[in-house]
Amino acid sequence: MTPIQNSPNTLPWPPIVYIAAVAAAILLHWLWPLPWLPRPMSELLFAIGWLIVGVALAMDIAAMRAMASAKTTIMPNRGSDHLVTGGPFAFTRNPIYLGNTMLMIGIGLIAGIVWFILLAPVAAFVTQKLAIEREERHLEARFGKKYRDYVKKVRRWI
Repeated sequence: MTPIQNSPNTLPWPPIVYIAAVAAAILLHWLWPLPWLPRPMSELLFAIGWLIVGVALAMDIAAMRAMASAKTTIMPNRGSDHLVTGGPFAFTRNPIYLGNTMLMIGIGLIAGIVWFILLAPVAAFVTQKLAIEREERHLEARFGKKYRDYVKKVRRWI
């Protein structure tokens, strides 16, 4: 096996990226708060934020359960033992990363902190470059045609 087949990453990049994005959003809000929408729009966005957080958490939990049921690792720096295509993986190839991005957006809407909303797509892009593209190469090398067929049916994000 080549190193890419054994492990897609040496570091668990996604948690590091999202924690850094959250920290940056908080710091930027403290240093340079951006204006938020007045009532009643802010109240509507607050409710939408809770809905997004709920969906994101449900998606994260469902993805983690699907991975546990398949007896494969959830750690982005460890090699996959099985290709998971059920549960939320039937709709997105990266439900946990999508869920993390949605969590940032939802928290931004709840707290009225624009920086969370602005940095969420940045975190997603960095995660794609540092983790997802490497994971995809690992999965293709490990599972071959089965993975390529899955890629044809299910989008990377949404």
